[in-house]
Order: sequence, then structure tokens, then C-alpha cells
Amino acid sequence: MNLHRSASFHRNSWSALGSFVLAVQIIIAVMAGGGLQAANLKTGFTEALVASGLNSPTAMAFAPDGRVFICQQGGQLRVVKDGTLLGTPFVSLNVNSSGERGLLGVAFDPDFVSNQFVYLYYTATKPRLHNRISRFTANGDVAVAGSELVILDLNNLSSATNHNGGAMHFGEDGKLYIAVGENATPSNAQTLSNLLGKILRINSNGSIPADNPFFQQATGNSRAIWALGLRNPFTFAFQPFTQRLFINDVGQDTWEEINDGTAGANYGWPDSEGLTSNPAHRGPIHYYGHGSGTTLGCAITGGVFYNPPISAFPAEYSGDYFFADYCSGWINQLDPANGNTVSNFATGITFPVDLKIDDAGSLYYLARGSGAATGVLYKIQYTANQPAVITQHPANQTVSEGQTATFSVSASGTQPLNYQWQRNAADIPGAMGATYALAGVVAADNGASFRCLVNNSFGFVTSNDAILTVTTNRAPTGTIVQPAAGTLYSAGQTISFSGTGTDPEEGTLPAAAFTWRVDFHHDTHTHPFMQPTSGVGSGSFTIPTSGETSTNVWYRIHLTVADSAGLTHSSFRDILPRIVTLTLSTDPSGLQVLLDGQPNTAPYLFQSVVGMTRSIAAVSPQTVNGAAYQFRSWSDGGGATHNISTPSANTTYTAVYRLKGPK
Repeated sequence: MNLHRSASFHRNSWSALGSFVLAVQIIIAVMAGGGLQAANLKTGFTEALVASGLNSPTAMAFAPDGRVFICQQGGQLRVVKDGTLLGTPFVSLNVNSSGERGLLGVAFDPDFVSNQFVYLYYTATKPRLHNRISRFTANGDVAVAGSELVILDLNNLSSATNHNGGAMHFGEDGKLYIAVGENATPSNAQTLSNLLGKILRINSNGSIPADNPFFQQATGNSRAIWALGLRNPFTFAFQPFTQRLFINDVGQDTWEEINDGTAGANYGWPDSEGLTSNPAHRGPIHYYGHGSGTTLGCAITGGVFYNPPISAFPAEYSGDYFFADYCSGWINQLDPANGNTVSNFATGITFPVDLKIDDAGSLYYLARGSGAATGVLYKIQYTANQPAVITQHPANQTVSEGQTATFSVSASGTQPLNYQWQRNAADIPGAMGATYALAGVVAADNGASFRCLVNNSFGFVTSNDAILTVTTNRAPTGTIVQPAAGTLYSAGQTISFSGTGTDPEEGTLPAAAFTWRVDFHHDTHTHPFMQPTSGVGSGSFTIPTSGETSTNVWYRIHLTVADSAGLTHSSFRDILPRIVTLTLSTDPSGLQVLLDGQPNTAPYLFQSVVGMTRSIAAVSPQTVNGAAYQFRSWSDGGGATHNISTPSANTTYTAVYRLKGPK
């Protein structure tokens, strides 16, 4: 998901992207279920797949009876009951799911057993786009029709689709706490005039507690503000049986933060990121830098304390705080009782977004996976001295002659686990991994069965058989016609897309065979921009003029075509941004200016995507080398603080100052 962290990745050269302006991948798959990547866990821990096939999951919560409610960005609240993902959503909402908007948070009323109240945070479409908190009444596994009660409407959103926050939890005080992003407008985080870039605190009926820290200073709904100065607090967590709160704030240029939640605190964004020397700001208890590895990342997601009613992990885990990084795909643990030291717990997870602990002491992680409907929910357990157990059996496969059939198995148990694949109950030499690929299948392979034997020091287990069906049917081919290869974009531009599809047996494919998807790429990670849209041969989307300010970005348009037998072909085309260099200058030189709320010393050069809205500000008054200066004017005629639309040519903006005389 687009957690939209940073303007930091300007480092990589655009020349590396030229080689894949047009790239094609062929995927032949009919039966679902193969190829899920297991995480690498600490010794003694294993994981089991609980649910798969989730479409862009964003958040989850446990009901008091153990059911797991999972938010899908497109507006569906799914239910996992007794280890099964139910086919009927609890509720399907009309949401705007562009970028990182959509259904983003879920919480259960402290008195859910008696009142059956479920709270959801989602991006409403009327009367204007804004995020909303509503309460629904459950009737078993579905919501009572017409039971929605709007609890709180947040401020209208700008054209930026990122920095929405969305996490919600009830505290031990019975109040509902809500994390809200600043909608890619940094100044929102430092004002009491709106709810963006804040942690909010309200009563369960939507009223505002009179003991909120800014109740007397603010007015209207802004009295709900409990803490401010946050960029995109995508997740946070209370420590059970206490009121201690850790806030995960997704950073921009340098640092990801874990903040100790305190009523009335100002966490400094956009003036501070990471450690701060400003006494008015509260610095994080832990922060980590951007990059790859088990201690670096790009977007902090998921957070949960290990304090379950029944502790199933070793004693040293009690009270630890688990958190994840979306880009690096790890889960780390922080020990508050030991100087907030951090150690790695798991790696190899594809885009984790949320973490939870169940009453039995198992750790759950929710991950988006690498494509549409590839989201998964896994359970991690402590299983020292446990025999091997199959957690996901290989799935039947149907492929065309000459293609590759891939079978995968997942297993848990004390490490190390050993694998041996068999064909028709006979060992396959060298097939000793969790995945087996049979390349270049022929007609004689039709009907063959494949299974895997898994063992460790404490026992062995055999998976179910998976049957290979070889078909003479050949895969279709899809071709993206628009946009043309090499297309560049500017912010605010509408991009049209269209394509064609042909099949060796069926000829020209109708629009019903097409599925389109658009992903927003930022450096080495991706964020969904346009959700999968089926049944159309063409369409369009508009590039936002606000949001991510980095220039190391691009949009990838995916086309998948399917024939009537279910064989598919996928291709994609990248469109890259038009980029210019802007300069913020001062007269005299060397004074301080703000870019998007962050201070810089002039002259300051930076790159920007054409058409992107940027905020520039002249700091006034200011003193440099003993001389006091007062702002007079900007060279473009704007006010001391104003927005610019990035022009199509390199441009300098000069703030003119005058010496400030004695009073």
C-alpha cells in the first residue's frame, strides 16, 4: 500500500529505468494457491497460513470471540472464522481507494459482546472526499443493513491521495483513539485548526471528552486532538492492561519513528524528524534509517505489544513491542524494559501492513503480497521441539505444453526442515526445496501427481497430492497500445490507456477478458494507485498534483488478458515523470527558507516533477551573523508562504529581504 513516506530517494539514476520502459511477463496459471513465500523466523518459531486471496488488505482486528476482521482497501471488511476466510464480507462500503485511500481501520467496542458495535475508518466520497469514522452493528458475521452511524467526519482531502493514517484502538480509559495522516500537507500537522497529522481521542458515541489536552484551546471537532506533529501514523498500539501507547510514524527523508504516546505531545513534524533538539517537540524512543537490511527500511507498519492473557512465547518476550517495515519486509522487536533495544524477529515478508497478538499468545501478521488478491494472514507460534506439519499443501496445476508447472508447499515445525518432492510416489532427484518447478511440460506429464515429504528431527509428514493437467490450449497475448512506449507525464495530466488481446484458439479477445491495474513506484517499492479494473479495453487516470514529492517515481500500467480456459498473459508499461531543477534563493544570499515546511539555507537546489504543487516560505524575521532581516517579496509575487506549481523549465524563486532597523 502507498504509505508514502519520502522525498528521500533522489539518489538512483533514471538511466537505469530506460531498459524497462516496456517489459513483458508471461504468467501461466489456472489453479490458485502456489508459491507463497514463507518468512524466515527466529529459531523455535514457525508460521502457518491462516487466510490467502485477500485483495489489498490494510488493517485487522480480533473480535472478542477470536474472529479476525480484515479491511480490504476497496471497501470490503472480510471475516476469518475458525481458520476460514468467509466468502461474504461483513460489509462492503462505497469508498475512494485511490493511492492509499480506502477502508483503512477497524476497532471493536469494549462492550462488543453486548452491543455488537464495530467501528470503521474509511475514505467517504460524499459530499466531498474525506475520511470518516462510522459505527456498524453486527448480526453474526455480517453488519445489520442500514446500521451505519457516522461518528466523526474528518477534514476534506486535497488531491493528494497519501498520508491518511487510519489505525483505531480503544484505550483502557474506554475512549476511541484514531491516527490521522497530514494528507501530504506538512503544515496540517502543526495546527489546531484541523484534525490532520494528529492522534484523536473521542467517546464511543462521537462526542469529545472534556479532559482532552487541547479542549480549551481548540474549537469544534478540533477539540478531539490528543497529540499532534505527526506525518503519517499508519499504525499504533496500546500495551494491554495499561494506557501506554506507541505510535509508528512513517518518515520522509531519513527516519522511521516509534513515539511514546503522551497527551498533548507535539512530535515535531515537519520541523523535526528523528531526534530533535527543539524542547517543544517530543523525540522518538526508537528510530531507524532508510535503506535495505534487517535494521533499515522505508515505512514502519504494524505494531503490537506482547502481553497476551496466555503467554505462549518464552518469558523474555513479555512486554516486547513488535513492529514491521513495509519495504524491507521484516518484523523486529523492541524491549522497553532493556533500554528499548531492538533485535530482528522475522524477514522475507512481502509488504507487511499490520500485526496482532491473539489471546492464545500467537503473533499474526497481515501482508499485501505482490499483486492483486495475493494478500495473506499468517500466524506465528513458538514450536520448539515440534515435528513437521504441513501448513499449505501444493495446489493442482493446469498449464500448456512447453510451459513450466510450479508446485509449492509450506510447513512448520522445529528447524531445520527438510524437503523431498515425489512424482507418482517416487523421489525426484534434486527436488529438495519448498518449491518444485517442472519446466517444458509435455503431453505425457498429463495426470501426474506431485507431493512433498517434509521432515525434521522430531518426525515427518507427507503433503496431499497435486495433479498436473497439461492442455494443448495456448495462452493469449495482450498488448498495451496506449500510452506509447517512452511516454512522460506531468502532475495533473490525464493518462489514457488502451490495449488489445488475441488468443491462438479464440482470436480477438473482448473487453471482458481485460483487467487493468496501475501501481505507483517509489524507488525500490510500490504502492497501488488504481485498483484492478476488469471488463474494459481502455480507460484513463489523472496524476495527482500533490503527495509524494520525490522525483524517483513512476507509474506502471499493468494489463492482464485471460482466455475462456483461464490461461493468462500479463504485460506492463512504465511512464516516467518530467523533471526540472528549481532553486530557492534569497537576497541577500544565505538566509533560511522553507520547502514543504522543512528549513533549508539558500541557495537551495532541488528537483521536482513538473506540475507538482510545492510549498515555499520565507522565514521572517531572521537573524544571520548578527544582522536582522525582514521579508519583503518573492520574485514570483507570491506571499511569504505560498504554493507553486512546478513549471516546465528550470526556475529560480528569490525571496527578497531588507535589513530590519531598530525599534
